[in-house]
Amino acid sequence: MRLVTVGVSGSFPGPASPASAYLLQAHDGEREWNVVLDLGNGALGALQRHVDPLDLDAVALSHLHPDHCADLSGLYVYLRYHPERGDVRTGVPRRLPVLGPSTTAERAAAMYGLTPGESMDGEYDVRAWEPGATVRVGPFELEPFAVYHPVEAYGIRVTGPSSVRPGERVTLVYSGDTDACDGLVEGARGADLFLCEAAFQEGRDDGVERGIHLTGRRAGEAAAAAGVRSLLLTHLPVWNAPDVAIAEARSVYDGPVAVAAAGGVHEL
Repeated sequence: MRLVTVGVSGSFPGPASPASAYLLQAHDGEREWNVVLDLGNGALGALQRHVDPLDLDAVALSHLHPDHCADLSGLYVYLRYHPERGDVRTGVPRRLPVLGPSTTAERAAAMYGLTPGESMDGEYDVRAWEPGATVRVGPFELEPFAVYHPVEAYGIRVTGPSSVRPGERVTLVYSGDTDACDGLVEGARGADLFLCEAAFQEGRDDGVERGIHLTGRRAGEAAAAAGVRSLLLTHLPVWNAPDVAIAEARSVYDGPVAVAAAGGVHEL
């Protein structure tokens, strides 16, 4: 399994990165499968450096804030109007599975500006998450779990074939947006890689209400409690210093810690 951190900027695109978008790739012995976790503002353009959107097998959304789903609008245009959009065998356009919160279809239609009675059903096969219910996409198994954010929000536990240890399966856990909660620790339990947001900073953001974001320290605490093998911090807004987030996490977590960079590739 390969992780490409397409977009890592927190809350809005930054000068060096789109908002949240993470491409997972794995080969099942016959072909390569491509799943995107979140598709925030600016992500579709950068995504095309790594995969043709026609080759996506699923989009999995943690929640419906724009920095995690806004580029569903652009992807809809790509899928609907691309001259080679039809299935090569049948000529019939393939509906792309979009996994997400319960109001995903309505949110996507509203962002694009569809009128009442219109839908994206010709391009998107929208399916609502059921916490704890595993969804299989090719060699991937995706399991959502509820997290602590102002809107309906999920972390996503992904299990797939290892690209560095043939014959083994590995687990990546994506926090989505969340503050500290028991669900995050349980969802991340024993992960090989914990891709975890750290949008807030200790001291500076102490006055902000809880239930929105983690700090580097709180991400590290979750990683330590869950016993993950490595921690990759993400979703830092442009005003956050990566070295501060790393230092906070390392103060409570003994494993490897890094901050995700746009375009980074991680083999699991």
